Amino acid sequence: MTTRDVAGAGSDRLMYGCMGLGGSWDTTPYGASEISEAEAAIEAALDIGITTFDHADIYRHGKSEAVFGEVLARTPGLRERVTVQTKCGIRLADGDRPGRYDLRGPSIVQRVEESLTRLRTDVIDVLLLHRPDPLADPRDTGEALTALHQQGLVRRFGVSNMGAEQIAHLQRHVDFPLVENQLEMSLRSRGWVESGVLVNTPEGAANGFPFGTIEYCRVNEIRLQAWGSLAQGRFTGRQEAPNEHATARLVASLAEAKGTTPETILLWWLQRHPARIAPVIGSARPTRIRACRDAALREPALTHEEWYELWIAARGIPLP
Repeated sequence: MTTRDVAGAGSDRLMYGCMGLGGSWDTTPYGASEISEAEAAIEAALDIGITTFDHADIYRHGKSEAVFGEVLARTPGLRERVTVQTKCGIRLADGDRPGRYDLRGPSIVQRVEESLTRLRTDVIDVLLLHRPDPLADPRDTGEALTALHQQGLVRRFGVSNMGAEQIAHLQRHVDFPLVENQLEMSLRSRGWVESGVLVNTPEGAANGFPFGTIEYCRVNEIRLQAWGSLAQGRFTGRQEAPNEHATARLVASLAEAKGTTPETILLWWLQRHPARIAPVIGSARPTRIRACRDAALREPALTHEEWYELWIAARGIPLP
């Protein structure tokens, strides 16, 4: 792999999620084929202007970070041109111990040190706390984040899968701003947008998304990142329910009319929201990564009416 000029000089509109890299979801060692697959995916992401790469310490039992580190080590100058983000806080099941969450201070520090080793870098640009830990003391968590920041091991911090009150509670215990919140957001996972319009409706009671989170992040300049942004292919090839078939037809029609791809239409639907959401795409296939080019390099070309058409088609029922 060679470094070269990246189209668009890098884009923060779109991020590449590395969860699919590194081989199987077990402890089987990775090899040359997994490194080559990672190299091809990273190159495809760079080709369309993506320069932010999202990881987590648990992805493929650490192998996703490790193969990415291999590519960084093989490609002089690449580390300086990309933003490396990773997450910690989830512990996978091991032996008789179930999967669990762990945001205790010493655990955070240990996990960051292990990620730095696997990624072959001396600093993580962004660290996200992967999921809330009900047993965590926010003072203890905050002290760990502060120590990592003061030691120059992590530049910026954020959270993942947290609501407004959880973020505010943690923010009280760190002196620097939390700047990112990564949530499941897509045309299929619409709780984030529906929570704001289903207030005072019977349907609203069944919406589990924490109301006010999007508004809190906007007010506090916390960037929203969308995981699962392509809806697991539900509108680009894996349709099951009748509303998914109808939505897929609409997505394809809009893509043809605008001279782009169905993947781009799905990403534009997120990016069109005034919160300036940054979708995370997770495919390891270079062809599908490159299909997202226009979402990385162009402003969302959806009208107000088209955005609503997509939303209502995906809902399968009218808005209240």
